[in-house]
Amino acid sequence: MSHPEATPTIQATLARLIDTCQPSTLVACGQIAEELGHRWCRHHDGASLTTLNASEPNSAFPLPSTQDLALITDTLEHLTHDDGETLLGQLRNYGTHQIAVLVTNDVRWSFTDFIGFGFRRHAEVTASDNAQTLYTYNISTYNHKRAWNNPDHWANPEMWGKAWW
Repeated sequence: MSHPEATPTIQATLARLIDTCQPSTLVACGQIAEELGHRWCRHHDGASLTTLNASEPNSAFPLPSTQDLALITDTLEHLTHDDGETLLGQLRNYGTHQIAVLVTNDVRWSFTDFIGFGFRRHAEVTASDNAQTLYTYNISTYNHKRAWNNPDHWANPEMWGKAWW
């Protein structure tokens, strides 16, 4: 007799992501993100948590230091699209090495919005008939190496690495 595969909970999915990242600095915005961030810091000496107010997250920028991981839950659904874009842009450009954003599928945020910011669709999660998608961004894997982007394929190879426009 085969058993249907259990769908992981939102908390389990995010906890696995945190465990994979092993952050020493964490920024959280949203109830679920804050709960998981506090739990992580309680069990990992030296880990620190910065929390953002979910109704005004952009007021916290600039962050005091670059963070290892940002968790965003229960937030984008309640912000204007412009404020949400500002939040994601600030986290991506100035604030964190990795970002995980959980968003409800029936809001104004689309797959292409996240792809435009360099995010990847990480997982689909359903909790009590509420379908959500987890998008992730990792600066280490965002801009993959391209075979053509080296001095051998440069118009002036002697200038490689010497001039920045």
